[in-house]
Amino acid sequence: MRRYIYGLLHNSNAHRRDGLCYDWFIMIVAIISVVPMMFRDNSDPIFKTVESVTVYILFFDYILRWMTNDMRMKNNSCWAFFIYPFTPLALMDIAGLLPTLGLLPPSFMILRILRLVKLLQYSHSCRRVINVFRKQGRTLASVMIIAVAYIFISALVMFVYEPADNFPTFFDALYWATTALTTVGYGDIYPTSDIGRFISMVSSFFGIAIIAMPAGIVTAGFMEELDSEEKEKKKEQERGDCGNE
Repeated sequence: MRRYIYGLLHNSNAHRRDGLCYDWFIMIVAIISVVPMMFRDNSDPIFKTVESVTVYILFFDYILRWMTNDMRMKNNSCWAFFIYPFTPLALMDIAGLLPTLGLLPPSFMILRILRLVKLLQYSHSCRRVINVFRKQGRTLASVMIIAVAYIFISALVMFVYEPADNFPTFFDALYWATTALTTVGYGDIYPTSDIGRFISMVSSFFGIAIIAMPAGIVTAGFMEELDSEEKEKKKEQERGDCGNE
């Protein structure tokens, strides 16, 4: 029975069709569970019923994942069951359920949005994107460091050369530098000196390059991920053909 549940949760070849149906079911339940959050007055009995039913379904899914974690980790010791509640996805799962279960005060109701993490667990497309970010993590981190360094330097220069009325605090300068680098430019804070305007122009051009780099990196990584999946599918087909022979 546990082997079937594991195959259902992780889409093993023997239970792929059932696993896909279960994936879609849980994703739909997760989306429906946050629908009451879209209404100001969600005290209607229908909303409460939807909330209760979906929460218990998601909690049941949490239990199923817990009881098969040793098979996922390929570890037969009790340690696999002990460690599961402390894994990041499990923590987000249970945190999204606790407010409705009455184990957290109403002020934590916003945590219900964490139920959408189920989409990351069960959606193949979301998992693909996560894999891309994981593989390209170092490159993206390098771009992020460059962006943060430039924001800090341009904010510091702006804070020194601009009048105090324009940038009363260093945080205001950081806020301006961030919006300028991302080419958003809300216009609520802007430089008036010649040096400040020059820095603003440079930031706009530099921001285009900074925004373009992560997009190119992610796109290249996404294409590599699709290519590796295609190769994996071809290998599985070849193995299947050899087995049939």
